[in-house]
Amino acid sequence: MDIVLALDLMGGQVVHGARGERAKYRPLLLPGMPSSEPEAVVSAISPRYLYIADLDRIMGRGDHDGPVRACACLAERVFLDRGIRSPEDYLAGENVVNVVGTETGGPDLSRYPGGFLSVDVRDGRVIPRGEDPLEVLGEAGLWAFEGCILLNLGQVGTGAGLPAGLGDIREAYGKTLFYGGGVGSAEDLERLREAGFDGAIVATGVHRGVIPLEWVRRGSFC
Repeated sequence: MDIVLALDLMGGQVVHGARGERAKYRPLLLPGMPSSEPEAVVSAISPRYLYIADLDRIMGRGDHDGPVRACACLAERVFLDRGIRSPEDYLAGENVVNVVGTETGGPDLSRYPGGFLSVDVRDGRVIPRGEDPLEVLGEAGLWAFEGCILLNLGQVGTGAGLPAGLGDIREAYGKTLFYGGGVGSAEDLERLREAGFDGAIVATGVHRGVIPLEWVRRGSFC
């Protein structure tokens, strides 16, 4: 199972937040790291795989395309949610996988030509329209996306653990499936692997030292 380090970008900085309450997000300052600039953080951690959420662009107030490209040079693959609202919004890059979030992608997700779909969930429902996540995952299997991320926004940044029903989530979608939001321990990673997930998106557990840097640098849990 792949281990993917998450970075949230806002105002030119890597920020730490919880539960999707973006107005409360603040720059991430890790011990021994003098800067929260994206390239400095990635250089220090040296992850194999990255997931980047460009929060400014998701909220429609600028972008981090330059820092994203710089970070992409430091990782093998970058999964990028930049608030895509149409197929024209994809960012070109040899190792960039564009992620279309249900939060911004619009009502017709079948129009997108590839990349990953992020099924953005809050309080058990897909935002912004309130669908059942299992129904969206089932439909996504018929679309052109090469994979999906089940992103539990209400648990992002908390390390609070995983919900019940992981097997049902895995069963609903037959292609590559990642999970993000609340993954806070090796035990959580083991549960995801046992449920058949192909990847886990992590951040807070790494910053707290409960998910070893070695796993992030290797890019796998095995």
